[in-house]
Amino acid sequence: MSASDTHARPDFPALIPLGTTHQSSLVVTHGLTVQATVPELPPVYATPHMIMAMEIACTDLLAGFLPPGWVSVGAVVDVKHLAATPEGFTVTVTARVVEATSSLVTFEVEAHDGVDLIGKGRHSRAPIQTERFMAGVARKQTLKP
Repeated sequence: MSASDTHARPDFPALIPLGTTHQSSLVVTHGLTVQATVPELPPVYATPHMIMAMEIACTDLLAGFLPPGWVSVGAVVDVKHLAATPEGFTVTVTARVVEATSSLVTFEVEAHDGVDLIGKGRHSRAPIQTERFMAGVARKQTLKP
């Protein structure tokens, strides 16, 4: 295999079936509330943590389809936080593949707390070759002001 072959992009549309879903769950602890960061705010599930749970569900789904040496990084987040969730509730996130191109995989994501749909939207991830990506990060570190 030549050096150029090791950097060839896999055929992601062929590798990643549309409609594939993945679910994950978590219990809302105080550390996941907005109040944990901003004490004067209510003790409810923080939007950034909800988005992170959505990203992780998408990451976990995608990981099973990527070749060795490849991972994915977040590229686009378009999510609405629809309802408050108190501590102690279990949040279940569902990710579903809706589009796969040569450079981006897009998911519909939803989060439910057992009572309400608390969040929904779309998230896109870019599959990257870890070694090549980290070489770019190392180059950037040499440019740090």
